Amino acid sequence: MPDASETADRPELPLLTTSDVRELLGLTGVRPTKTLGQNFVTDPGTVRRIVRSAGVRPGEVVVEVGPGLGSLTLGLLEAGARVVAVEIDPVLAQRLPSTVAARALEVADRLRVVPADAMAVDDVTFDGEPPTRLVANLPYNVAVPVLLTMLERFGSLEEVLVMVQAEVADRIAAAPGSKIYGIPSAKAAWYAAASGAGKVGRTIFWPTPNVDSSLVRLVRRDPPAVAVASGVERESVFAVVDAAFAQRRKTLRAALAGWAGSPQAAEDALRSAGIDPTRRGETLTIEEFAAIAAARA
Repeated sequence: MPDASETADRPELPLLTTSDVRELLGLTGVRPTKTLGQNFVTDPGTVRRIVRSAGVRPGEVVVEVGPGLGSLTLGLLEAGARVVAVEIDPVLAQRLPSTVAARALEVADRLRVVPADAMAVDDVTFDGEPPTRLVANLPYNVAVPVLLTMLERFGSLEEVLVMVQAEVADRIAAAPGSKIYGIPSAKAAWYAAASGAGKVGRTIFWPTPNVDSSLVRLVRRDPPAVAVASGVERESVFAVVDAAFAQRRKTLRAALAGWAGSPQAAEDALRSAGIDPTRRGETLTIEEFAAIAAARA
């Protein structure tokens, strides 16, 4: 986290309000769509809270997915970050640099806009430097795949703070044994330790969504030691995760039968990994999923 000495002399920028958002939408001719999950943040206080919680450091390269009109982008620039903003909407991508320049010309050179789908982008450097942090208000309908894709492709990311649908945040941060623990929880755990970072009210968005939002934090960590020691690939471990949760009410012996080739082969792999075949997928840690993949390999 930046300390007071780093931020005390950093002037506040004119962040976007509801009237600003409405005006910019009028200028661009963009109508917010559910398809792209376009709900724009209109409360400067919430933006600053998110940036503080993210621990953004001056000079750090931060990647933002779905900047939209620039609400969070301006907050990140205010904190001194160099921002790479990945925006799928070509109209919004074209408009963003102008919005930043008009409101805070002195920070405009710290923004790079990448007009692309975050699921396809593979270049998010700033002057050749890769990002160390992801901070974003992720579209609800693609939050999990975008998050996992960014963690997979950009090993330089040390920490992530994203705003997503509250239910999705809970699932990402869920621990083994809980009712909501599932594929997003296990796959996110391969890359990072996840935890909830606070709720966000609906009224700070325009248009107002019909669901609640929450912040979730992910801190990068090494893959499971058993995977590293055995040389088993992430794809192999994720195949076990997918199979285990495809029929989550079944025991692992039954759920992994198709993956292993037969119920007996699944049982053999489970026992070799030291796991009771009568357990269910929602009770396993990512380390145990990796042990199963390693045993089968």
